[in-house]
Amino acid sequence: MKVAIGADHGGYHLKEEIKGLLDELNISFEDVGCDCTDSVDYPDYASPVAEKVASGEADRGILICGTGIGMSIAANKVKGIRCALVHDLFSAKATRAHNDSNVLAMGERVIGPGLALEIAKVWLTTDYEGGRHANRVQKITDLEG
Repeated sequence: MKVAIGADHGGYHLKEEIKGLLDELNISFEDVGCDCTDSVDYPDYASPVAEKVASGEADRGILICGTGIGMSIAANKVKGIRCALVHDLFSAKATRAHNDSNVLAMGERVIGPGLALEIAKVWLTTDYEGGRHANRVQKITDLEG
Protein backbone atom coordinates (compact mmCIF):
# COMPACT_ATOMS: atom_id res chain seq x y z
CA MET A 1 0.00 0.00 0.00
CA LYS A 2 1.12 3.55 -0.72
CA VAL A 3 -0.35 6.53 1.11
CA ALA A 4 -0.29 10.20 0.11
CA ILE A 5 -0.33 12.46 3.17
CA GLY A 6 -0.78 16.17 3.52
CA ALA A 7 -1.64 18.85 6.05
CA ASP A 8 -1.97 22.58 6.41
CA HIS A 9 -0.39 24.53 9.26
CA GLY A 10 -3.15 23.43 11.63
CA GLY A 11 -2.38 19.76 11.03
CA TYR A 12 1.39 19.83 10.58
CA HIS A 13 2.32 18.32 13.96
CA LEU A 14 -0.20 15.50 13.69
CA LYS A 15 0.96 14.76 10.13
CA GLU A 16 4.46 14.22 11.45
CA GLU A 17 3.10 11.79 14.09
CA ILE A 18 1.14 9.86 11.44
CA LYS A 19 4.26 9.55 9.27
CA GLY A 20 5.92 7.74 12.18
CA LEU A 21 2.99 5.31 12.32
CA LEU A 22 3.26 4.68 8.59
CA ASP A 23 6.94 3.85 9.06
CA GLU A 24 6.08 1.46 11.93
CA LEU A 25 3.49 -0.28 9.74
CA ASN A 26 5.94 -0.48 6.83
CA ILE A 27 3.57 1.51 4.63
CA SER A 28 5.24 3.63 1.97
CA PHE A 29 4.06 7.21 1.77
CA GLU A 30 4.54 10.49 -0.02
CA ASP A 31 4.33 13.68 2.01
CA VAL A 32 2.96 16.50 -0.16
CA GLY A 33 3.40 19.09 2.62
CA CYS A 34 3.12 21.45 4.29
CA ASP A 35 6.35 21.52 6.24
CA CYS A 36 5.70 24.44 8.55
CA THR A 37 3.30 26.02 11.02
CA ASP A 38 3.00 29.25 9.01
CA SER A 39 -0.49 29.91 7.68
CA VAL A 40 -1.17 28.11 4.38
CA ASP A 41 -4.32 27.20 2.45
CA TYR A 42 -5.66 23.67 2.99
CA PRO A 43 -6.93 23.16 -0.60
CA ASP A 44 -3.30 23.41 -1.76
CA TYR A 45 -2.59 20.17 0.13
CA ALA A 46 -5.95 18.40 -0.16
CA SER A 47 -5.84 18.61 -3.94
CA PRO A 48 -2.52 16.80 -4.58
CA VAL A 49 -3.37 14.06 -2.08
CA ALA A 50 -6.79 13.51 -3.64
CA GLU A 51 -5.37 13.61 -7.19
CA LYS A 52 -2.73 11.01 -6.31
CA VAL A 53 -5.41 8.69 -4.92
CA ALA A 54 -7.82 9.30 -7.80
CA SER A 55 -5.11 8.60 -10.39
CA GLY A 56 -3.93 5.42 -8.65
CA GLU A 57 -0.52 6.87 -7.86
CA ALA A 58 -1.43 6.31 -4.20
CA ASP A 59 -3.81 3.71 -2.80
CA ARG A 60 -5.08 5.92 -0.01
CA GLY A 61 -4.67 9.41 1.37
CA ILE A 62 -4.56 11.05 4.78
CA LEU A 63 -5.29 14.74 5.28
CA ILE A 64 -5.02 16.78 8.46
CA CYS A 65 -6.00 20.37 9.20
CA GLY A 66 -7.28 22.11 12.32
CA THR A 67 -10.71 20.47 12.20
CA GLY A 68 -10.46 18.14 9.20
CA ILE A 69 -13.54 19.81 7.72
CA GLY A 70 -11.87 21.97 5.09
CA MET A 71 -9.62 19.15 3.95
CA SER A 72 -12.53 16.74 3.59
CA ILE A 73 -14.64 19.23 1.65
CA ALA A 74 -11.77 20.02 -0.72
CA ALA A 75 -10.77 16.37 -1.25
CA ASN A 76 -14.33 15.32 -2.02
CA LYS A 77 -14.39 17.74 -4.96
CA VAL A 78 -12.03 15.37 -6.82
CA LYS A 79 -13.80 12.70 -8.86
CA GLY A 80 -13.29 9.24 -7.39
CA ILE A 81 -12.55 10.41 -3.87
CA ARG A 82 -14.51 9.23 -0.88
CA CYS A 83 -12.96 11.24 1.92
CA ALA A 84 -14.27 10.63 5.42
CA LEU A 85 -13.81 13.02 8.32
CA VAL A 86 -13.19 10.77 11.32
CA HIS A 87 -12.65 11.51 15.00
CA ASP A 88 -13.52 8.14 16.59
CA LEU A 89 -12.54 4.49 16.18
CA PHE A 90 -15.99 3.18 15.26
CA SER A 91 -16.28 5.60 12.34
CA ALA A 92 -12.73 4.80 11.20
CA LYS A 93 -13.62 1.13 10.89
CA ALA A 94 -17.10 1.69 9.44
CA THR A 95 -16.01 4.11 6.75
CA ARG A 96 -13.51 1.61 5.40
CA ALA A 97 -15.68 -1.49 5.80
CA HIS A 98 -18.94 0.03 4.55
CA ASN A 99 -18.06 3.10 2.46
CA ASP A 100 -14.68 2.06 0.99
CA SER A 101 -13.31 5.50 1.90
CA ASN A 102 -10.01 6.15 0.19
CA VAL A 103 -9.02 9.34 2.00
CA LEU A 104 -9.07 9.95 5.76
CA ALA A 105 -9.39 13.47 7.17
CA MET A 106 -8.75 14.39 10.80
CA GLY A 107 -8.51 17.56 12.86
CA GLU A 108 -5.45 18.19 14.99
CA ARG A 109 -7.36 20.73 17.08
CA VAL A 110 -10.20 18.26 17.66
CA ILE A 111 -8.41 15.08 18.74
CA GLY A 112 -5.09 14.33 20.38
CA PRO A 113 -2.23 12.44 18.79
CA GLY A 114 -2.90 9.19 20.68
CA LEU A 115 -6.44 8.84 19.37
CA ALA A 116 -5.42 10.07 15.91
CA LEU A 117 -2.78 7.34 15.66
CA GLU A 118 -5.33 4.70 16.70
CA ILE A 119 -7.83 6.03 14.15
CA ALA A 120 -5.25 5.99 11.37
CA LYS A 121 -4.16 2.45 12.25
CA VAL A 122 -7.74 1.14 12.27
CA TRP A 123 -8.51 2.94 9.01
CA LEU A 124 -5.35 1.65 7.32
CA THR A 125 -5.87 -1.95 8.42
CA THR A 126 -9.61 -2.33 7.80
CA ASP A 127 -10.69 -3.85 4.49
CA TYR A 128 -13.76 -2.90 2.50
CA GLU A 129 -16.47 -5.55 2.96
CA GLY A 130 -18.20 -5.06 -0.39
CA GLY A 131 -21.30 -7.24 -0.57
CA ARG A 132 -24.41 -5.36 0.49
CA HIS A 133 -22.37 -2.12 0.61
CA ALA A 134 -21.19 -2.28 -3.01
CA ASN A 135 -24.47 -1.01 -4.49
CA ARG A 136 -24.43 1.98 -2.12
CA VAL A 137 -20.84 2.87 -2.95
CA GLN A 138 -21.68 2.58 -6.66
CA LYS A 139 -24.55 5.02 -6.17
CA ILE A 140 -22.06 7.50 -4.68
CA THR A 141 -19.83 7.05 -7.72
CA ASP A 142 -22.83 7.55 -10.01
CA LEU A 143 -23.47 10.95 -8.40
CA GLU A 144 -20.17 12.14 -9.88
CA GLY A 145 -21.64 11.85 -13.38
